[in-house]
Amino acid sequence: MEKQLHLTAEWDKVFPRSERVDHRKITFHNRYGIPLAADLYTPRNARGALPAVAVCGPFGAVKEQASGLYAQTLAERGFLALAFDPSFTGESGGRPRYVASPDINTEDFCAAVDFLSVQDGADAGKIGILGICGWGGMALNAAAMDTRIRATVACTMYDMTRVNAKGYFDEEDSADARYEKRRALNAQRTADYRSGTYALAGGVADPLPEDAPFFVKDYYDYYKTGRGYHPRSLNSNGGWNVTSALSFLNMPLLQYIGEIRSAVLLVHGERAHSCYFSRDAYGRLTGDNKELLLIPGAVHTDLYDRVEVIPFDRIEAFFRTHLNAD
Repeated sequence: MEKQLHLTAEWDKVFPRSERVDHRKITFHNRYGIPLAADLYTPRNARGALPAVAVCGPFGAVKEQASGLYAQTLAERGFLALAFDPSFTGESGGRPRYVASPDINTEDFCAAVDFLSVQDGADAGKIGILGICGWGGMALNAAAMDTRIRATVACTMYDMTRVNAKGYFDEEDSADARYEKRRALNAQRTADYRSGTYALAGGVADPLPEDAPFFVKDYYDYYKTGRGYHPRSLNSNGGWNVTSALSFLNMPLLQYIGEIRSAVLLVHGERAHSCYFSRDAYGRLTGDNKELLLIPGAVHTDLYDRVEVIPFDRIEAFFRTHLNAD
């Protein structure tokens, strides 16, 4: 496999470094005491308290991939931007490793808001969040809970609880199908406890099967090639713990997104297999400060790193409008 050319001892990201931005590694902690590792991007020669945005995702990625690209680009545009690794992954703490949780990962976004709220370089009254893929759903969940969040952007969003409980396109939405999933996952719990290890789900398929559906090929093209491969990325390597899916089967996200009063922008590729998540979420949002932006011709991972496709001008304008609103 050809590794990403930008990775060096001095720069561990899969995207080029911007000369218009200062960068430093920091840590903060969430409400469960888990230390979270992050990259803080600041506009070079910044002065005063800036509007700030916390960025995370995609699901199974690390901050050196898409979230870092988004954060660096927002910093180029005048924001203080934080890209962080969720609990149990990347350089963040938490054990066992490679666990996902609808509760704890929503809390991770709120913890990022905690951190930004007390920084001298951030305006505590102008904080937004941006989630990519599965962390788009976590971002909406956080926005429904955390009134300090003034604006939320979810790009190429997944509702991880829906896809785990109902399957893709809701094709496994039955009590019997969910029972079989629970039975298999609980059997895996017993096996894990007996072995003293946690079985991994395997990440993105590699080698890629010839009959793989397009969305699997789409993920492979990002995570398993020089375009986006990173040695700490779960999807690039061994994947999540198999039993992570259990909590997503039982604790659905997005229950109260209809009560979000702050601004929300959903961005999705019109040709993405996952577009139905954003369309349906948008249908549940209320108020006149909610937007759905569909990108013609774009597929799911186009919004990970295709800077000519990602609507950064629109995202910047959205944050400037709503973070500055009274």
